[in-house]
Amino acid sequence: MSEVVKGTDEQDIRQRFRMRKVLVPVLIGMLAAGWLLWRDLGKERFERALNGGGTYSWVDTNKNNIPDLADPKEFVAVQDGSGEYRRLTTRDILRTIDWTWYSTGWLLMALLATAFRDLGYIYRMRVLSDGHLSWRQSFNVTFLWEFASALTPSVVGGSGIAMFIIGREGIPLGRATAIVLVTALMDELFYVIMVPLVFLAVGMNNLFPAQLDHAFWGLPIKTIFVIGYLFILVLVGAIFYGVFFRPRAFKFALLRVFKLPFLRRWRPAVIKVGDDIVLTSEELRGKSKDFWAKAFAATCFSWANRFVVVNLIAAAFFTVNDHLLLYARQLIMWVILLISPTPGGSGVAEIAFSGFFRDLLPAVGYIGAIAVIWRVLSYYLYLFMGTLILPRWLRRTGQHTQG
Repeated sequence: MSEVVKGTDEQDIRQRFRMRKVLVPVLIGMLAAGWLLWRDLGKERFERALNGGGTYSWVDTNKNNIPDLADPKEFVAVQDGSGEYRRLTTRDILRTIDWTWYSTGWLLMALLATAFRDLGYIYRMRVLSDGHLSWRQSFNVTFLWEFASALTPSVVGGSGIAMFIIGREGIPLGRATAIVLVTALMDELFYVIMVPLVFLAVGMNNLFPAQLDHAFWGLPIKTIFVIGYLFILVLVGAIFYGVFFRPRAFKFALLRVFKLPFLRRWRPAVIKVGDDIVLTSEELRGKSKDFWAKAFAATCFSWANRFVVVNLIAAAFFTVNDHLLLYARQLIMWVILLISPTPGGSGVAEIAFSGFFRDLLPAVGYIGAIAVIWRVLSYYLYLFMGTLILPRWLRRTGQHTQG
């Protein structure tokens, strides 16, 4: 009898997973993601002419001391070939690159580092769920979370959607809340610890490119970083105290603060945060040192690989003289992307990339190519993967929740 039931269930599952039932939404999603990538490859931008003979000169219209390579108002045409810049599409720039087995090898390593980054996230998801999420479920949750983050402004993030994703996999609300909150806490904790170590190793003199001063929101780049870092530090300290020491006292203090007239409009959201802190504390009480060690080690492994990708892509084009400084600059740039108001940091990421790295990359004419490859691995990859995973995942988890 059990074999008959098992056979019936398997047949039902196969029926639900027939390719034609998922093909249409997958194709639509892939076409949308492909169109976004094709549009960005076709965008015209200005790149420095490597051997002279450029047809445009930079005039710094907005007076921010950094060339906005995507803004035509920043450049004027010159007729005698004495300009320093030329106007090309990103696709044209990629075609000018002399691809070799050497450069291909470095790009494959960048792809491998991206895979290691995701593997660390997947393993962390398994650890934080106490093994209740299988490897396949952890894979789906990780990529759908990244997909959600790519589609929402960086200041919003995908955490709210992540709670829905984890809950749809059959994880109770308290545990799903704990997973999301602890994931965010560990990500920020890695950053808080890593920044002082980088300062000790590299020093502060070369970390903040002068050309980026006043390029973002009219503030010096060092000021933006300090504000962002202090905010992250306070956030980590508050969540750590609330989760591991006095969750109910922390919730009570939050509610008292947000009774103030000018903060009252955010009180409903703060009530939700307080409830999440209490739920998380109850869920995590009594976890072993081994649990925390595995989860934080996976976090460090993921983020270390995340930041090394730019180094590996740059090495595909030329010899990088200071890998540590290039790595450290990404920690500073991350604050800018964290507070970006655009989905996935789009737009802001490209400008920040050029400003942060152009003095470290000898072949400045390839900055646009490096930036677009970096965005493919850090942004577009998750749009494509999310589009592939989402339709079947919705059907599978929908069946699960109905059952």
